This record gives sequence, structure tokens and C-alpha cells, in this order.
Amino acid sequence: MGGGIAAYKAAEVLRRIQALGADVTVVPTRTALEFVGAATWSALSGRPVTADFFDNVHEVPHVRIGQQADLVVVAPATANLLAKSSYGLADDLLTNTLLTAHCPVVMFPAMHTEMWEHAATRANVATLRDRGVLVVDPDSGRLTGADSGPGRLPEPEAIAWIVQAALAKPNLTQDMRGRHIVVSGGGTRERLDPVRHIGNRSSGKQGMALAAAAVSRGARVTLIRGDVDVPTPAGVDVVDALTADEMLACARELAVAADVIIMAAAIADFRAETLPDAKIKKTDSSTLDLNLVHNPDVLATLVAERQGKAPLLVGFAAETGDDSGTWLEHAEQKFEKKGCDLMVANPVGHDRAFGTDTNEAVLLLGGGVTEEIPGTSKVELSQRVLDAVVERLV
Repeated sequence: MGGGIAAYKAAEVLRRIQALGADVTVVPTRTALEFVGAATWSALSGRPVTADFFDNVHEVPHVRIGQQADLVVVAPATANLLAKSSYGLADDLLTNTLLTAHCPVVMFPAMHTEMWEHAATRANVATLRDRGVLVVDPDSGRLTGADSGPGRLPEPEAIAWIVQAALAKPNLTQDMRGRHIVVSGGGTRERLDPVRHIGNRSSGKQGMALAAAAVSRGARVTLIRGDVDVPTPAGVDVVDALTADEMLACARELAVAADVIIMAAAIADFRAETLPDAKIKKTDSSTLDLNLVHNPDVLATLVAERQGKAPLLVGFAAETGDDSGTWLEHAEQKFEKKGCDLMVANPVGHDRAFGTDTNEAVLLLGGGVTEEIPGTSKVELSQRVLDAVVERLV
């Protein structure tokens, strides 16, 4: 943790990481303790906290912490800390820890816009990324005083998405660096009148998990965000799209420069044929007749319009079984019909998949090849999906 005003957010970051089941050792810089004291960090983490490697020197903390860690998260990472890290300086416990860490390192910069955009900072960030450090771009928003712009530390829940994704991937590397990954997530809202819409139970968690997993592997990520109930991961560019038509327009535009498009959004199959200008009034009739028409099939359209083999197209098939077949049989039929490169088939139900933190799936890989993924977290499932994607990228 570096010494910036955003250090106050790090207390909640700590709580969010602990909620993932992780044991957290807080390693602040000396200036970080000017913003939030050691007593706070010690009380929250349940561990001793110091910035000095001469404390408890018999335990060799400047080497031990980095060697034993599964993940090092630096939030906030100030301009000064980025500079010291890029040059390999080691004048306190945190910078020593960074030099001895064998595990992935994730840094969340936070500073004034001028500092973030300065050529020296950009060069330091590029150096760190070249070495395999995941440096997540900051948010844009309110800074200290009246200033606003790029350089804001993402909110704790947005940081937690990336931490969870990093912890979910053994031997995490930046194997998607330089790639542009587009993910759609959440449900759609098809308008019926000025106040009502057709929707579904999608929370957006699976789409967010996919976006977080792609960020954790170094990708540039654009999220086509539908109707969601959960925060967006840090480091993600967002385009909002609440209807099937809007999703299609966004996907078409992004397909021009994307390496991969993962259509995880729950897009409504139907929309109203006409939209009244006034609210549909309640009558004495026990029924309401609605005329619905098919929405465009976004994934099938992208496949049909694709030039060559790029972008790689990944679909999702959330299915239930019925008298005509099992959920997996329906998903396999959808895979063949749509013609995408990969499809993630998952069973859904009243208490299954939608709105939960877990999911199960069968990856349909083409040529009759499948990979079963038993019930697991949506982030772990996302990393498995991206493993299959990386294997097919050229």
C-alpha cells in the first residue's frame, strides 16, 4: 500500500479480499501510515503491521513475506512507488517484498491525472508490464480537491473482482496482453411501454467474472453491459446496451478491432412489435394480449458477418431440458446452428446459475470435443473458458 489519499479505500479492499477466504498481511509504506495508521491495519488484518524491515528482523520479513505470498496486491500504487518498483529500488519493507515475490503482482495506481499521464509514469508502467506485473489502469473521476480525471483508485468491490480472478488462476501469467477482449454481460430490457419491459433473471455476475479474468491475464477489456446487479471490475472499458438491438450495434462496432468476443449476456429472444406512447392501462379483462416479434440473433449475426477467422467468437447457451431433449442436447444444437468457435453450455433453473456465485458448464469445443466443468465459482469457470480461448488465439 502506497502513501496516497486513496489509502483510506484500502481498508475496505482488505475486507473484500478477506471475504474471498484469503489471509492478508498488510505491508504499507511509511507515508501510507501517515494517512491510515498501523493500529487500523493490525486490527483489521489480525497481524502485526510495519513499514520497516528492521522490525522483527530475526524473522527476515523483507524476504519471507514475498516468498510465502500467493498474490501481492498494491493498492494504491502511487507514482513514486511505481517508479521505485520499475527501477528495483528496495528501501522499505514493501519494495523489498516486491523484489522477493515469486507470485503474481497486481498494482492499482492512484494519483493525479497529470502524474498518471506523465511520460515518466507511462514508461515505468510499461516497464513493469514488460516484466509480467499486472498494472490495472485507474478509474476516471473525482480526485482530491476539485480535480477530476483519470487517476482515481477503483472502488474496493471493483478491485476485489480482479483479485478473485488472479487467485482463481494457478500460475497466472499475462498471456492475453496485447489482446482486445469484448465481453457482453447482464440481461436486456425490451420495452413494452414507457414504464414496463421484458427482462430476465440474469444478474451479470458471469459476464463480470469473464471481464475480470481477462483483465487479470493482461487483456484490454471492453464490457458491453446490459442490465446488471453487480459492480463492474476494475480496468474495464464499459459500453452500456440495454436492448438486443443496442447489444448488436455495439458488438458490430467493436468486432472491427476485437481479437475475441464473448457473448455471455442473457439477450431477450423477443421484443414488442410496437411501442405505445402511453402506459398500457389495467382493464377488467383477466388477460393481456401482447404482440411480440423476434429479436436479432446477435451471435449468429456476428458469425455471418465475420471476415476471416477474427474475431474469435464465444457463445453461451443457458438451457433447461424438456420433452424434446436434455439441456446439453439443446445447447449442442444451438452450437451447431450458430456456428461460433466455442460455446459454454450451462444448465439453468429457479435456483441454478442466475444470480448465484457459482456455475457449472460443458465447454463445446468443436469436432465433438467437450470439456466438463463441475460446479465452481463463476470466476474459476471464466478462467477455464479463457484457457480454451488462449489455445485458439494465433
